[in-house]
Amino acid sequence: MGERSADDIQRDIEQARVGLATAVDQLAERTSPHRLADRAKQSLREKINSTPGRIAIGVTGGVVVLLIVKRIRNR
Repeated sequence: MGERSADDIQRDIEQARVGLATAVDQLAERTSPHRLADRAKQSLREKINSTPGRIAIGVTGGVVVLLIVKRIRNR
């Protein structure tokens, strides 16, 4: 392997710097709080709109109503 010139090394450093900057920008975009919240909302909407999601919400609501009625009766 022959010796590389200072210009070759400088060019490689600059390419690495650009590549790292791009990777950091992509990570920042993927992990931004706004984007994470949007993904969580979308996932929740999909789960709620599915049949098992609707059943789970119905059952949970029913349990909450029963607990409230029980608490009111025990006063």
